[in-house]
Parts: sequence; structure tokens; C-alpha cells
Amino acid sequence: MVTSVLLHPWAIVAVIAAVVAALVIGWWTKRPTSTRSETVWVANAAYIKDLPAYRTQMQLYKMGVGIAVALLIGATVAAGLIASRPVDREEFSEELTSRDIVLCLDVSGSMMGYSEEIVERFLEMLPSFHGERIALSIWNSTSRTVFPLTNDYDMIERELKEAQYALSFDIDSIGPFMDYEHFDRLIDFIHGTYLEDDTSASLIGDGLATCALMFDDVDAERSRSIIFATDNDIQGIPIYELDEAADLVVEKDIMLFGIHAGESAPEQLAEYRDAVQDRDGLFYEASNPELVDGVLDRINESQARTVEDNPTVLEQDSVKTPFGVLMMFSAFYLAFVWWLRS
Repeated sequence: MVTSVLLHPWAIVAVIAAVVAALVIGWWTKRPTSTRSETVWVANAAYIKDLPAYRTQMQLYKMGVGIAVALLIGATVAAGLIASRPVDREEFSEELTSRDIVLCLDVSGSMMGYSEEIVERFLEMLPSFHGERIALSIWNSTSRTVFPLTNDYDMIERELKEAQYALSFDIDSIGPFMDYEHFDRLIDFIHGTYLEDDTSASLIGDGLATCALMFDDVDAERSRSIIFATDNDIQGIPIYELDEAADLVVEKDIMLFGIHAGESAPEQLAEYRDAVQDRDGLFYEASNPELVDGVLDRINESQARTVEDNPTVLEQDSVKTPFGVLMMFSAFYLAFVWWLRS
């Protein structure tokens, strides 16, 4: 709701008082000073006041004086309004929801051909979020936070589109004639997710455990979800096994959504599915057309209270109208004064 207020209402009285004082001083200094002995008397001139032309001129003069006074009063009030600084004040509170969602993406070599598809599904979900805080973590042998929990959806969309473009690089095109600019964008994006002196890769449990630790404000009553995407093709010895990381997720009261992509061995796929579904999570293949709706419906079913952010007050100067009135009244006042003096 927009309301118009005066930040300095006393300025109106001050301006009116200043104009009245100026008029009084002007009248006092300009009043006639001639004495009776200096007056020139004209005989037989009394009839002039009865002449129709004289009366018409006097009526026009009095009307002009009245109009000039009215214009001066209007200009004075407009000047007072400008001095009092009128503003349009709008106060609003942004409604936020108490849901936190971490997007957790495997960017190991075996997932490189499928990660772009996963990010595309993330982008499909984005328009359905309103106030939820979202984070993105990517991982291989170690994890990197692309952005922490935030409700800045412009930034989230920008980062996800950058991720989609970077991950769309065709690994099979690496060679002398590849798109080096595109390749550099990919390297920049996945930088920090692998250790050059380590032969481990795709440490599934460690990636999930890291995402489980990204939630802040742990004592608040918030709905927390992880959307976890991997092929479960582990290479190396992790700190957390997948089941241990899934138990950590449950321990922290986090809802788990598992998205499977890539070409996994049957036992890897079964292990991944069981780790999610045995903990009351939802499991989907990345190509499943029901993925987005299923995840969103389950998130929306979670208990979430609406909270209000600190109210924001926006003030915008609103002097356009009184300034225009001041200019118009001043112009007409000067025109009438010139006409009266002539």
C-alpha cells in the first residue's frame, strides 16, 4: 500500500510566514511618503469616478488584484509543499517459506554425459518455488558449493543456466579441434571437485554427507530436502558409505530425493534405490517424466510455515505535482502583476 506523507510538515507554515513577512516589509517600504502640502489638487474631477469607463477599469483592476493574490497564495502553498518534502511511502514484507532445498549433483566423469539433463530438470522445478531457499553443491572426489542456501532466484537461475551450458560440453570432442572456450567453462565449473594427487573419484557417500551438512539454522523448525543426482558408480574409498550418508540425512530430519542417471551395474542401481526408499525417500530415473511433479508434490506436502521477512520501507520523492503547480502559478502571477502595473 502506498501512502503520501510529508517528511517536514512544519516547512509549509515556515514558507507561508516568510512570504507574508516579505509582503508586509515590501508594503511598508513602498508606501507613499508624500505630505498633504505636496499633493496636487485638480478642480472639477469628482465626476470621473462616475464614468462607466472608470468603473470598468477599477473593476478590472480589483479583479486582477484578487486573482494575483489567489495565484500568490497558490504559489506559496506549492512552495511550502516542496519544502516539506512530500514522499510516497510503500511498506511491504516479503513472505518466505521455511523450506530449504539442496541440489546435490555428481559431476564425476561417468556422469558427465548426463549432468546437463539433471540441471535441466532442476531448472524445470525452479518456477514452482516461491520463497524456498535453494543451494547447489557439486562433487566428485571432493565437494564444491556453487551457491549456499538463498532465495535470490535470479542468481539461482543464472548459475543453473551456466552449469547447464558448462556441462553440455561433449567429452568425446576433446582434441585439437574442440571448442576451447566451452571446455574452459566446464573446467571452471567443476574446479574444486577433484584432487589431482588422488586416484579416487565419484565418492557418492561423501558427496551426500557434505550436502546434509549445508543446512544452517539447525535449531529452527524448517522443512529440509536434498535432491541427490548420481549414477552410484563409486571409485575409491570414501569416508562415508552411501548407507551411512543416508542415515546421516535421516538423523538430521532431511527428506531425500534420489535421481539416477547414467549407466550403472544392476547392483549399483539396486543399492542406490534401496538407500533412498528404505528411508522414506523418493527415487526416480532422470528420464522419468513424473520426476519434476513427484518431487514438487512431495516437497509441498512437507510442513512449512509462512514467515515474514523484516518489513521494507521504500520512500520516493513526490514533488513533481507541487513543482508544476508552483511554476504555473508563478508564471500567471508575474503576468497579472505586469498587466496591473501597465
